[in-house]
Amino acid sequence: MSRLNHLLGVAVAVAVLIGVTSLVSNDYYLRIVFMMCVYYLCAVGMNVLVGYAGQKSLGQAGLFAAGAYAVALITSRSELSPWLALVLAAAISGFCGVLIALPSLRVKGPYLAMVTLAFGIVVEKLIGEWTDVFGGAQGIYGIRPLTWNDVPFDTQQWVWFGIVLCAVTHLLLRNLLKGRFGRALLSLQADEIASSSVGVRVYRAKVIAFVVAAVTCGIAGALVAQQNQYINSDFITFHLSIFILLLVLFGGAGSTYGPLIGTVVLTVIDAMLARWPSAQHFLYGFLLLFALYAMPGGVAGLFAKWWRKPSAAPEPSGLPPKRIGSGGSGDLLVVDNVTKRFGGVKPAQNVSFRLQRGHIHALIGPNGAGKSTMINMLAGLIDPSEGTICFQGKDTAGKPVHEICKMGMGRTFQNLRLFADLSVLDNVMLGRHSRMENGFWASLLALPRARSQEAATRTRALQLLELVDLLPLAHQPAGSLSYGLQRRVELARALATEPQLLLLDEPAAGLNPQETAELGRLLVRIGSCGVTILMVEHHMDLVMSVSDHVIVLDYGIKIAEGKPAEVQGNPRVVEAYLGVDDDAAPAPVPA
Repeated sequence: MSRLNHLLGVAVAVAVLIGVTSLVSNDYYLRIVFMMCVYYLCAVGMNVLVGYAGQKSLGQAGLFAAGAYAVALITSRSELSPWLALVLAAAISGFCGVLIALPSLRVKGPYLAMVTLAFGIVVEKLIGEWTDVFGGAQGIYGIRPLTWNDVPFDTQQWVWFGIVLCAVTHLLLRNLLKGRFGRALLSLQADEIASSSVGVRVYRAKVIAFVVAAVTCGIAGALVAQQNQYINSDFITFHLSIFILLLVLFGGAGSTYGPLIGTVVLTVIDAMLARWPSAQHFLYGFLLLFALYAMPGGVAGLFAKWWRKPSAAPEPSGLPPKRIGSGGSGDLLVVDNVTKRFGGVKPAQNVSFRLQRGHIHALIGPNGAGKSTMINMLAGLIDPSEGTICFQGKDTAGKPVHEICKMGMGRTFQNLRLFADLSVLDNVMLGRHSRMENGFWASLLALPRARSQEAATRTRALQLLELVDLLPLAHQPAGSLSYGLQRRVELARALATEPQLLLLDEPAAGLNPQETAELGRLLVRIGSCGVTILMVEHHMDLVMSVSDHVIVLDYGIKIAEGKPAEVQGNPRVVEAYLGVDDDAAPAPVPA
């Protein structure tokens, strides 16, 4: 019902705006409303890139130019329909978005902004200097506008079309961002390593964000060119890129209505200061700095706490936890003579072991023994220098992290890598990303397949939260919980990937004795759900109480392997942990 209510609300808003603008006959005021529509299209796409994916771009003027000059060249030099030209301009802008994304995403932070800035400057110089094609300052005339019954749009019709187009864009992007892809983009902004560990294809998600921003910005540029029936290099400036970024940051990056707020406020200010360009540029710079430092959540962020409604805790299902792994018997993972070199340092040297299905395994050893390096090699974060790792009979060498996750290997981290600003429920739902089958278009259009996948993912996430006793906290921000509860959230998120093998890197780190004992009971429950576990752990009492099989490393070399009792009495293990004097008898490993 929430989705239907929102759709009805947007339809009513569109009807009211069209009704109000139909009473306005002053072309100046109609032009301001039309530019609001244009800037909103730029801002709402930019919000996907900046507010969700966290990728700062200063090259939107170049993408605006791609749409504007594409429709200008097509309509002025061919007989194609202006409507078809608009569609082609959007496609060309999307292609330019891919071109800028491919090199840009190899860098991060300020370097990303510099690369996109360079793209914008190159486009600005290109259209200014290549006069034979783009006309330079003289520009391109004779651009054919959109028509209805072969009659060009008048100013009111341009406004109506802009309002409808903005409403449709809002609904489509809301569909996309409220589900699987929105969660994936938000996870990129928080932690790319954790994002890939739950099955998100990081590079692909970033490219999608760039393309969405490029398409909406290109459509905006095409509308300006067709409405004016003229375009020149004066339209494409660096100030336009700054203004588009400011629309998002001032209104509220990552907010559904932030781009709308920023567009309305700043377009009005822009119109009021049109006679004083220097004042415009000074104000843009001031507001940009103000938004970044004094108001990081934008205008929308100031009112978010009043808009946000508290959600009631979900009711427990009362059903036993569903099976997660396949269980069974035999080898699940085989590590054969794996070596890892970092220059002259070898944290793993010819290590071999096998993990049996349905067992809880422990990987132990003193600090610096190479345990975390081994876990990272199994999960795909690090490639082994020599040897092979076979998971379910398939070699994992060279496979990216998200693909290994999809094969059935989930993990937690030694240092918490939660998406702290997302709710507990969203964190766990993100774990199901690679198991969801709805693609980009199904999500964008909110097809029944996407809605059913979203509902199934939510149900499964709630079941897993019930398994780890976090159901009452489902709607709390994950970062607001205590450290011990955050550990459980990360565990539930890893379980949501539906792992055959669960890798736990020091799951009891930072827990008190009571929380450690509760974790041990929880691991036994998870094992009973068919999940094979390999944990790196320093708490020997936890290791000895829950493990079926223990592997011991020391300086990257496997020194012992077997049942907990056997390993506990192994002299080499005792020596590795405690050291021995020449005349002293070996002492037992402390429990």
